[in-house]
Amino acid sequence: MILRIIATVVAATLAMPLLGGVPARADQQRDAQWYLKRLDIAAAHQLSEGAGVIVAVIDTGVYTDRADLEGAVLPGFDVTASGDGLEDELGHGTAMAGIIAARGRAADRGLLGIAPRAKILPIRPASGPLIVSKAIEWAVDHGAKVINMSFAVQDGKDLAAAVAKALKSDVVLVAATGNDGEEGIDGDYPAAYPEVLAVGASGRRGEVTPFSHQGPQLDLVAPGIDIPVVGGKLDSEYRTVEGTSASTAIVSGAAALVRSKYPELSAAEVVKILESTASDKGPAGRDDTYGYGELNILAALKAAATTEPSQPSPPTPSRPGVIVGSGDGDSETLPSLAIIGFAALVLAGAVTALVIGIRRR
Repeated sequence: MILRIIATVVAATLAMPLLGGVPARADQQRDAQWYLKRLDIAAAHQLSEGAGVIVAVIDTGVYTDRADLEGAVLPGFDVTASGDGLEDELGHGTAMAGIIAARGRAADRGLLGIAPRAKILPIRPASGPLIVSKAIEWAVDHGAKVINMSFAVQDGKDLAAAVAKALKSDVVLVAATGNDGEEGIDGDYPAAYPEVLAVGASGRRGEVTPFSHQGPQLDLVAPGIDIPVVGGKLDSEYRTVEGTSASTAIVSGAAALVRSKYPELSAAEVVKILESTASDKGPAGRDDTYGYGELNILAALKAAATTEPSQPSPPTPSRPGVIVGSGDGDSETLPSLAIIGFAALVLAGAVTALVIGIRRR
């Protein structure tokens, strides 16, 4: 099944349904980012700007010939063809990258990302569960600490395995729930996996939007209407969009802020903090319309400061050609093999060498 980009078209000029938009002058952009004030980003940036964190954007690529993204994007990967992900004729991936990590321009001009010192790792194309699974694996193997997935595909064994592996590798996974305004989880993957932070959309007053997909998989809502974004290769320089895609990118940026400030916290702990500090909406506690509530970045950063990490260090991500054990008894396996090999060598020598070897160990 071809991937469904999670977005509502505002002004469709492209053949496939993506984030839509209308042109706007560069000097209007910062003022148009109403959600920065709602999320108290200025105060949040006093604590963290996302430095040192790589956010993988599995999407349509990222068009880097935009001033607001200068220095923000790393060479990435094209899953099905040779390429580095640094092209985006459809514009969706570029829009997500800007929401997460746009640098803006001098004198508070241009767009400012949620985590403006994070780095974007673009991976394209995102189509079908098998392709997405390979994209997730590549992101994990290349240092991503947050993976943004503003799309939906069908469930698949390979996709489920890649998601589980990413969490074990200490990566925060964030995905959009969809824009059909309905309830349920049919076709709502990867957001429906329990390892993934599933995001819906809220409006200017924190109310859930009519299009935001609801259901038991929903974890958070975040601003998702009237969001100015950086345009792709065939777009105007800026557009205004709406959709849970944009909401997802905002939450990915928030995760990058927490991971940058508190790198000792595990991915699971970061997700728990974002959920537990959300501003409760609707019925008290978690519900299928708002999840745990609307994202509260500043509260999450403050809560992270008092959270004791449950793990002394994150698991080591696997690399091609390297076998990483499950953790059950692995700490004993390699030393045991080393001792056996050592013993074999010293037994072939003299007893004196054996005694010296034992004393040294």
